[in-house]
Amino acid sequence: MNAEEQLSLIDTHVGNRIKLRRSFLRISQEKLGDHLGVSFQQIQKYEKGANRIGAGQLFQIGRLLNVEPSYFFEGLPATKATDSGFSERQSDMPSAGIEDTTDGIALNRAFARIKSSKLRRRLIDLVTAIADSDRS
Repeated sequence: MNAEEQLSLIDTHVGNRIKLRRSFLRISQEKLGDHLGVSFQQIQKYEKGANRIGAGQLFQIGRLLNVEPSYFFEGLPATKATDSGFSERQSDMPSAGIEDTTDGIALNRAFARIKSSKLRRRLIDLVTAIADSDRS
């Protein structure tokens, strides 16, 4: 993979992390754009990885979304230092999972609204049983 392809993958990863966090906080693209002084269309391009985000803007986005700039790079696959100058050391954070998807965010919000701990436990047992039956 050449350097430009790696940068494109990084841009896409960072854009996806912005979109997930923005969606989780229920902040519109328009509001994020207003905060940065850009249009919502520009935010769409950032989120798709079509346009590269500058360091200053990424810092501002992190402040609005209440995360450190490193959040946007969590789960990024390690690359060979000889290919791009990046370290081979992987992030200490686990890779992105269902909790970082739109469905995962919706499921988490709905689950958190269930007041009964007994009902929450039964729901976990049900989902576990369904997942285990899918393996067969």
